[in-house]
Amino acid sequence: MDAQQRAAEAARSVIARHGRRLAGLPGTHLGRIKAPSRAFSELGVWHYWWQAHYVDALVDAALREQDPDGRKAALARRVIRSIRLHNVFRYVNSYTDDMAWLALAAQRLQALDPGARHARGLDALQRTLNRRLVLASTDELGGGSFWSSARDFKNTPATAPVSLYFARSGDTVRARALVEWLRERLLDPDTGLFLDGIHLQPDGSTTVAREVYSYNQGPVLGSYLELGTPDDLRHAEELIQAVADRLTHPGGALQTHGPGDGALFTGILARYLALAARDERLAPTARSTASALVTTTADAFWAGRQDSGEGWVFPRETAGAHDPDRLDGASPPDGASLLNGTVEFAAQLQAWMTLEAAASLTPARQVRS
Repeated sequence: MDAQQRAAEAARSVIARHGRRLAGLPGTHLGRIKAPSRAFSELGVWHYWWQAHYVDALVDAALREQDPDGRKAALARRVIRSIRLHNVFRYVNSYTDDMAWLALAAQRLQALDPGARHARGLDALQRTLNRRLVLASTDELGGGSFWSSARDFKNTPATAPVSLYFARSGDTVRARALVEWLRERLLDPDTGLFLDGIHLQPDGSTTVAREVYSYNQGPVLGSYLELGTPDDLRHAEELIQAVADRLTHPGGALQTHGPGDGALFTGILARYLALAARDERLAPTARSTASALVTTTADAFWAGRQDSGEGWVFPRETAGAHDPDRLDGASPPDGASLLNGTVEFAAQLQAWMTLEAAASLTPARQVRS
């Protein structure tokens, strides 16, 4: 299969295995957290940001199908509606990164057909979330965005997508201030990668969380491309090379981050690497590197797939890593089955997003992610 067909198969499989109505209500749609599962097993389980990336993946599929108001776009609108219903009839929650991801996804969905009758609702969603993103971005610690309503942690997971959202909304002053804060406070000069964040202690002291995650690099890269000055583009090229040098397996596939939230991280990075690979303002070597990272990772996910009878199931790992505790969604050792237990939605979304990113690099797909 070519990249377009692989992405189409991934979309079909993930929607079939995980897509369900919210409490059986007509006109609703969410991704169930684990499959197979009984309805009662997910009561009280809520991953707002996974659903936001489900919207993004559906937008990817709509762009690939060149059908901006077709079934995928309709499903994406249903997911947004269902997020609000599940979240007690509001889009606001306690986590800035959750809201930033949903705002970005809604922005992309609206761009499919700006004049559609649904545009007013998406406008209202973005206005609501924009206010929250502004309030989270303060002068404490010199800038950056707070991760949550606790306001004790400013980090890359919140600041980077907030910066990208502001940049795409035309608020380049805020966007630039945030990305420059990230460079000043959280860029590791030894690796060229962005660290996780800065904890603010009750006594006013700070502690840097030095963990490095693939997804944190993605929206920073996107923000550089959106802001687009020569310095921004140079920083984007440097970041692509740092990812290639530090966040890959020996075969060239991007590293992944295990179960739970971590099973979604690398799919996010793949989206923004594909955007860079298509950006003619970047040096050919940087574009080629970004493209190879995406396609090699997509190949790894595709090679590890197994047929569930209800569609393909994808591994969460890209290099055969095996969790001996067999946590949900774990990639099995060679020759074993992915189908012995439940499979997490995040891992399936990650593979689907990466396969869509690879499909966007084919000649027929010069689109914005």
